[in-house]
Amino acid sequence: MEIEKNYRINSLFEFYQPLLTKKQNEYMDLYYGNDYSLGEIAENFNVSRQAVYDNIKRTENILEGYEQKLHLYAEFVARNKQADEIQQYVRAHYPDDQHLNELVGHLESLEEE
Repeated sequence: MEIEKNYRINSLFEFYQPLLTKKQNEYMDLYYGNDYSLGEIAENFNVSRQAVYDNIKRTENILEGYEQKLHLYAEFVARNKQADEIQQYVRAHYPDDQHLNELVGHLESLEEE
């Protein structure tokens, strides 16, 4: 469960990072991106461990709020799922159609950008 939560928060952070403050970005990057402990972050910023914890929890809620309103992550997941299904179908039914396979490959690369 914790791994799923971390993956979701990291994904939301990728989408909504520009909407966060500098401090929120730094704390989230250190905690989720670099696996720093609350104590390590607190020491780096010369604040209490509780202050770091509160900031991270508040930022997680902010990220979830953005997702509830904007749905960028959910739509990204849905598009990727659909693109995967199209790619599987094309490979199974049109393996020799070079142009179609290139178009599907291009679709996949657009989603990764």
